[in-house]
Amino acid sequence: MRRPRTLLAVLGVLLVSIGATLLVTGGSSAAPTKSQAFFKKTLLADAKTTADVKGLLSEDGGFVAPDTSFEDLTGDGRSEAIVLVDSGGVGGAVALFVFSTDGEAEDSDLRVVYRSQRLYRATTEIANAELILRTPRFAEGDDVCCPAKIVKRTYAWSAGSKTLRQRTSQELPGPTG
Repeated sequence: MRRPRTLLAVLGVLLVSIGATLLVTGGSSAAPTKSQAFFKKTLLADAKTTADVKGLLSEDGGFVAPDTSFEDLTGDGRSEAIVLVDSGGVGGAVALFVFSTDGEAEDSDLRVVYRSQRLYRATTEIANAELILRTPRFAEGDDVCCPAKIVKRTYAWSAGSKTLRQRTSQELPGPTG
């Protein structure tokens, strides 16, 4: 009769262990992609990455988002990498980096040509070789799902300054809850 109790105890410990692992990992046990690992390492080594972003990445509270985009934003025929850093929580994407080799040899190291490191729930898209960045603008009483406004900023490449420059900014109505 001892065997069923031992089996139940082992199963109980196993279930608690799995539950704790799911809580710590957010339910995901997937290893970072090579792209995520590369950009994490690069951002941690960059002196211009803020302490807040480095803290997120080094303490595994945040991560390089798995959906890195590769698009030609500079017009040189080579793709830039559009990299978001996600908080791992309700804050969503909290930093944006654009990496490029524009003006350098094709086999040059990527360098950051644009960075925004104080975002909240940011989303990006590329249209007509322009970067579109959307962030919520909350009013008092708004739920996290439903900000009163969305700020849409459009950025285009400036060959003179070798960075992305803001072209437009619009405040749009937020989603309805």
